Order: sequence, then structure tokens, then C-alpha cells
Amino acid sequence: MTTTFNQFKNKALKNPAVKAEYDALEPEYEVVKTIINQRIKRGWSQTQLAEAVGSRQPVISRLERGEGNPSLQTLHKIAKALDLSLQVSMK
Repeated sequence: MTTTFNQFKNKALKNPAVKAEYDALEPEYEVVKTIINQRIKRGWSQTQLAEAVGSRQPVISRLERGEGNPSLQTLHKIAKALDLSLQVSMK
């Protein structure tokens, strides 16, 4: 029987250690998901977004793959280019 990704994910998330790590990454993935969705909504390529923020396409590509470590300044530029507001909080 083949296991689907969702079945695998649901089973893995029953492990408290896996769930804790998964939850810890949620804010990062929400930012990435928002950037990708808003870029696509505008019909922009990664290159077009990079140009709008004064960067290069490989930087946007790494960020969208979750491999980047953008500064707050970079996130602010991206938010501005996408007509979004950047909100940062600590709880």
C-alpha cells in the first residue's frame, strides 16, 4: 500500500519531537508562503520581484526555498514591493 504525503505527515506529527520542530518552523514558512503567493498573484517572476527590491533572482529563489536568512530590512523591502506591511512580534 502506498502512503500519501498527508498520511506520512499526519503520522509523523504524532511524534511530539517532530511536532515541536514542525511548529517551530511555522512562522518562517508562513512568510515564505505569503511572498510566493503575493508574487504569483501579481504575475511577477522571481527576477521581477528581485528587481523591485534591488536584489537578484538567486536571492529570491533561496528565500522561497526556505534556504535564505533575510534581514528585517530585506523583508521590509519585499513587503513594500508587494504592497504589504511587515509585522514582527515576539511573545
